[in-house]
Amino acid sequence: MSATTGEAIYARAGSLRAERRWAMWWAYASLILAAIVFLAPPIYMFITSLKTSGEMANLQGSPWLVRNPTLENYAFILGNPTFLTFFWNSVIITLCTVAISMVISVLAAFSLARMRFFGSQVLATGVFLTYLVPDTLLFIPLYDIVGGLGLLNSKWGLVLIYPTLTVPFCTWIMIGYFSSIPKELDEAALIDGASWPQMLIRIFIPVALPGIIAATIFAFTVSWAAFVYPTAFVTTPDEMPLTIGVVSQLVRADTFAWGQIMAGALLAALPPVIVYAFLMDYYIAGLTAGATKG
Repeated sequence: MSATTGEAIYARAGSLRAERRWAMWWAYASLILAAIVFLAPPIYMFITSLKTSGEMANLQGSPWLVRNPTLENYAFILGNPTFLTFFWNSVIITLCTVAISMVISVLAAFSLARMRFFGSQVLATGVFLTYLVPDTLLFIPLYDIVGGLGLLNSKWGLVLIYPTLTVPFCTWIMIGYFSSIPKELDEAALIDGASWPQMLIRIFIPVALPGIIAATIFAFTVSWAAFVYPTAFVTTPDEMPLTIGVVSQLVRADTFAWGQIMAGALLAALPPVIVYAFLMDYYIAGLTAGATKG
């Protein structure tokens, strides 16, 4: 190797290292900026929840500092039977919605992904397109349907309509995951005499567990955090979920109990945060399963 060639290789390697270093700096800068933007609201909510009403009324000093931290706002929320009722309503609605959504989604996705029939691809695309329809366009006709069934001002009305939000996307996730499973499993099971339900229960559900967990997390998050539908369909405090119960009880005309509102909002957001913290890997695996198809 000549000296000129060696210098060229060294210069090229140095240039690649410099480009990589600059790329890393830009990546870290972008991550730090994104972290500031997304973490600033919950941090400010937490700071506000530790303040008394008098401290919040005092406009002197930085609003990001707490001079006399207190937990009285959390004590008020956790010790109030009304808010415990909101919490249990959210739990009942969420568990029922997740169960209904997963049963429908798994069966629909398995049929569309593995049981090929005329129009299956068009139907699968149509299922996903229904997810793109905004909630604000659907709650008016759904209001008439729920009212006709006599389920207005009832948490069971929310259990009925929440799957319209969760089933299309959950089905789409499961279609991608079922499609990524090798078809040799189907053929081997059919040769051994297994029926389609047996294949689903004994083969596909265990193999597709990460995708099922991802769809479950999505259904849980949507049903727990929904705001438009419960606001339109529920006005009785005994039937309200936590998301609208906190606002309805802590806002009186132009009076806002900001400390209690922030404490209630943080407590309401805590279950999804815990779920994502422990199951994030499964959620990412389920969302990216379709990318490895073939």
